[in-house]
Amino acid sequence: MSKQTKYIFVTGGVLSSLGKGIAAASIGTLLKNSGLKVSILKADPYINVDPGTMSPLEHGEVFVTDDGAETDLDLGHYERFLDESLSQNNNFTTGRVYSTVIEKERRGDYLGKTIQVIPHIVGEIVERIKRAGEGKDILIVEIGGTVGDIEGLPFLEAIRALRAEVGRKNGMFIHLTLIPYIKVAGELKTKPTQHSVGELRRIGISPDMIICRSEMPLNRELKDKIALSCGVEKNCVIESVDSASIYQIPLAFLKQDILTPIAEILELGELKPDMSVWDSLVKRIIAPTEATTIAFVGKYIDLKESYKSLTESIIHAGANLDARVNLKWVDSEKVDSENVDEILKDVDGVLVAGGFGERGVSGKILAIKYAREHDLPYLGICLGMQLALIEFARNVLKIEDANSVEFNKECKNPIIYLIDSFIDAHGKEQIRTHKSPLGGTMRLGAYECEIKPKTLLAQIYNNAKSVKERHRHRFEANPKYKPDYEKAGLIISGESKGLVEAIELKGHKFFIGVQCHPEFTSRLTKPNPTILGFISACIKNAK
Repeated sequence: MSKQTKYIFVTGGVLSSLGKGIAAASIGTLLKNSGLKVSILKADPYINVDPGTMSPLEHGEVFVTDDGAETDLDLGHYERFLDESLSQNNNFTTGRVYSTVIEKERRGDYLGKTIQVIPHIVGEIVERIKRAGEGKDILIVEIGGTVGDIEGLPFLEAIRALRAEVGRKNGMFIHLTLIPYIKVAGELKTKPTQHSVGELRRIGISPDMIICRSEMPLNRELKDKIALSCGVEKNCVIESVDSASIYQIPLAFLKQDILTPIAEILELGELKPDMSVWDSLVKRIIAPTEATTIAFVGKYIDLKESYKSLTESIIHAGANLDARVNLKWVDSEKVDSENVDEILKDVDGVLVAGGFGERGVSGKILAIKYAREHDLPYLGICLGMQLALIEFARNVLKIEDANSVEFNKECKNPIIYLIDSFIDAHGKEQIRTHKSPLGGTMRLGAYECEIKPKTLLAQIYNNAKSVKERHRHRFEANPKYKPDYEKAGLIISGESKGLVEAIELKGHKFFIGVQCHPEFTSRLTKPNPTILGFISACIKNAK
């Protein structure tokens, strides 16, 4: 008989965006560093099947796992905090649950019964939670949204039923809520928390622990009031105060002895996490000795959540290099030939991030040209690599109509073309692809990249022969132009079964473009080598 997985269910109250994901990941980090096998699941009540076709303006970043799942950005936080690679089992939505139940009904799996929210929808949610927890000591389950949301009711019923099934020693409820500060009155108010917990109790869930998000620390009297009114033990009221860095949260929780009540409720014995390495890295985030400034060139700079993994990976690299990386956000739509010199004259490096569509492309190409001509460290990610190829083709190889079929389907020199064209021309190559719901072919998930020896890429990956990184894109670099590039000094330093994975400029301080998204595999304790190499070059350039 397999060992019973223990569950920690995390819900949110009052309003969204309070940081349930960070709180869940922080608890997971402490438990993992205590020697337990831990995983995390995000259950999203929205009806979309996944965030893959949702606008960045609507949902922020789409995080991609090794197995090609397009998931909620909270999974990125989970991976970065836990240093674990998660899968499509670690994130699901209402849309996915209903799709599965309807498919089962159409196949006759329910033997013609009437399909209802209880037991069928709730039962499917419970099964998915159990599947994610297999083989783990503890599974942390974060329920998206806020208590009181109509779409969240089946999820709350599912965790209530699962806790009843496994018993108190195998399941606990943590509720994260806002303690607002009313400036005029000069007071922190607990009433919204009391209402939120009341709503939970109405549906049969009594929290075992309350985590309080607030702008300032809570005094003992206030914590005792929350404990009394919400029916939890006094040591089960934990504060989560605004911090300079999200990576301080596990340390703040540890300081408040959060693991003692968790260990008591779940009968885990004494827990003593080793957070020494984490602590030293956090100190470097807060008070580093070096500094550098990079231009972050993109078109979603007003919505920085769209680049969440990338900005976090830059923080990881900075912490490991003991440097503060200042980001100069550059709206690529506002860059032109008249102002590019002025915009980039005071930076130590240029980063062009991934993206879709033609908007802002001309500004990105101008920034790439500036970095190439001024020997400024450059990193191009996904579209950033493709545009570096287009810029080089136009300005060095003098191919005037060089373009991507994404921007001009009829271009005579398609430097970048659809992956379908590559597969058609190289039928023998086994390229794993996914069909998106919108009909396009995509490369999603982890792919192996063979690294050319004696290149900058080989150097930053410690002379590894190959490496796996994650992808999310539809367009590929056309290998037809490879001889022309290499003859002119642009090296193809990484390939995957004939597909161009990485490029670099010979004789340049640091000029790399990668087709993958290296930010998806970066962790605080293990920064991604590509990002680390780029930030290191920027620090040297600053000196």
